[in-house]
Amino acid sequence: MLVIVAPGQGAQSPGFLAPWIEDPVFRARFEWLSTVAGLDLVRHGTLSDAETIRDTQIAQPLLVATGLVAALELFPHPSDAFRRIGAVAGHSVGELTAAAGARVMTAEQAMVLVRERGRAMADAAAVRPTGMTAVLGGDREEVLATLQSLGLTAANDNGPGQLVAAGTTEQLAALAQAPPAKARLMPLSVAGAFHTSHMAPAVSHLAGLARSVSTHDPRTRVISNRDGNVVHDGREVLARIVGQIAHPVRWDLCLDTMTDLGVTGILEMPPAGTLTGIAKRALKGVETFALKTPEQLDEARAFVERHGEPSPIDLSPTWRMVVAPVKGTFHQSQEAAGATALAAGSIIGDVASLRDRLPVAAAHGGQVVEWLVEDGDLVSPGQPLLRLHPESS
Repeated sequence: MLVIVAPGQGAQSPGFLAPWIEDPVFRARFEWLSTVAGLDLVRHGTLSDAETIRDTQIAQPLLVATGLVAALELFPHPSDAFRRIGAVAGHSVGELTAAAGARVMTAEQAMVLVRERGRAMADAAAVRPTGMTAVLGGDREEVLATLQSLGLTAANDNGPGQLVAAGTTEQLAALAQAPPAKARLMPLSVAGAFHTSHMAPAVSHLAGLARSVSTHDPRTRVISNRDGNVVHDGREVLARIVGQIAHPVRWDLCLDTMTDLGVTGILEMPPAGTLTGIAKRALKGVETFALKTPEQLDEARAFVERHGEPSPIDLSPTWRMVVAPVKGTFHQSQEAAGATALAAGSIIGDVASLRDRLPVAAAHGGQVVEWLVEDGDLVSPGQPLLRLHPESS
């Protein structure tokens, strides 16, 4: 099982794009997305210094554009990707990269959204001085209790021994004065307290724009930052990406879902290294590949061939599939049992996992063609549950 992941802000470094941009095809595609973003991303990815590309308004479009164009280098025929990729996930702004790669939206739509996301988050960060600090090690419960006592948010939960605290500079200074026992603090080079309530104004702005974005259901499993669930409705994928701006990134739960799926290989899109580093610590025995330069492309393709297997979602038209959000036991609802047709939004049942019991809705509705599971069956994340013939308009 292969999972493709896309990094978030902070993964960029000065000059990381230089070896990629030497390819004229890559450069032409990258310049197109730069035009959509209204930024000279070629210059920023090759010549700009660390302080310049730290700017949220530059860093976020730069990361998304790099991931999307590099994906076309890895998979020259994009439709081939879905016969090999079991799931995709992105960390923070990397969710836009993953969503566009899964065909929830176009690359151009993703670039407009990330341009506005970066601007709105920069504006929100300018309201008062805020920041983020990585908390490495320490007892998890003690670390969380310390953050709560100081009014800080665990804005990124990246798995065992790696939380990121976010809040005002005063709150972060208090944390530095009295860190949790056996924990090491590392201030991050970001412009504000991302994924906290400080970003609420950015959510409002992006939500207004998102209403005009046409979406499609994903062509492969999309693992959501909010709770690690597999999300199959394109509108919900977009809504979650918008809301995530002001809510913590639960990458730890994304890793749990990868484990539930039986992942054997994780490939990180450039600028790679951060997420594969986390995976090496959290998912023992899972092979990782950090795609950093174009010289690695042949090796990366071999990695894909070694671990790739098709997502079950792509085996049938996605508009008529209802899938499981998590691993667990499926319980069919009375409403759906024996029904020949279901209205959009109908609850077909729920999946009981170790953490929760989640309702499953038929987002599009339609005629019941075939149940693919039975009441009481164990299901995996993204497993098709029901096939529907879409209702006529």
